[in-house]
Amino acid sequence: MSITESESLYNDLEKKSVRELLEAIHEEDRKVLPAVQKTIPQIEALVTAVAPRMKKGGRLFYVGAGTSGRLGILDASEIPPLTGLVMI
Repeated sequence: MSITESESLYNDLEKKSVRELLEAIHEEDRKVLPAVQKTIPQIEALVTAVAPRMKKGGRLFYVGAGTSGRLGILDASEIPPLTGLVMI
């Protein structure tokens, strides 16, 4: 079973108080920094490999539907002003 298909750690959310919900959100947020820290070497390798290719005219493809697709469009719109690369 993939992590996205695992049983929820948070059942019966509608029965929880606002405080309990906020604490649960905060607890999940605390998991992000250590996870990112562990993957920095892989992220570095990816950026190091991709950046020169993009500068030589390489392309980046976003694929998504629904919210994922809309967020991909927003994310892609930030590439030109942040990198100076022209997106077509």
